[in-house]
Amino acid sequence: ELPPSEFMQVADSTWLVLSVVSNGREPSGCQATGVTKIARSVIVPLAEHHVSVLMLSTYQTDFILVRERDLPVVIHTLAGEFDIYKEEGGECVPVTCDDVSNGFLKPKPAASPTLHPVQSPQTRFCVLTVAPDTLPAIATMLIDVLFYSHSPPREAGDSSQDLDSITFFAFSLIEGYISIVMDAETQKRFPSDLLLTSSTGELWRMVRIGGQPLGFDECGIVAQIAEPLAAADISAYYISTFNFDHALVPEEGIAEVIQLLQQRQESSR
Repeated sequence: ELPPSEFMQVADSTWLVLSVVSNGREPSGCQATGVTKIARSVIVPLAEHHVSVLMLSTYQTDFILVRERDLPVVIHTLAGEFDIYKEEGGECVPVTCDDVSNGFLKPKPAASPTLHPVQSPQTRFCVLTVAPDTLPAIATMLIDVLFYSHSPPREAGDSSQDLDSITFFAFSLIEGYISIVMDAETQKRFPSDLLLTSSTGELWRMVRIGGQPLGFDECGIVAQIAEPLAAADISAYYISTFNFDHALVPEEGIAEVIQLLQQRQESSR
């Protein structure tokens, strides 16, 4: 319904959503574990088969977006580890490799993926949800934060690796469930009794991947972060955007995360 505009960029691919469930149920609970739990079984194998993914963590669960044209490769890659279903008319129908054999591409010889630079701003973030029926009470404030409360644009060519702060606000509405990521200072502007978070009320720090916009054709970007964090059993909340990828980790673990990623960078040289 959005009219064509010179101000709006649209990626040329159509994407499909994969949702990983356990024993037929989606993970529940307030503690975000994110890509850590699915890194070894989903993200890394897809990267090895040259499938580019977009990752979207929410307060409730995690979603992996793959390009529609890559679906045969995705199913062949994951069928050995998972029972795969597609949704048809609201019903879950089993999918087998035979259903998508046409067009399946054999994996190319493995190439060393590009390890992109990572930045870790000092900004502290909150991962929140809000009950849909209370959304009107904060709608005006949401609009102000989303569209009017922006920091001045950074100067062109300013690619400092040590960001003091970063402007980041994420709002998602998926099947009635709302997830919000905002910095701790912005959270103070909202009524505290309407925003729900984990019982510990923990704060998160960000690792942003990429020194310039990443595009959608390269694979292994999510795996660059997810694989070492999964090996160290560190929780992560991951959000891919049009330009960059962002991983949120518990504040008390940021030093270990930076060390792990630096070691990975150095070992690849």
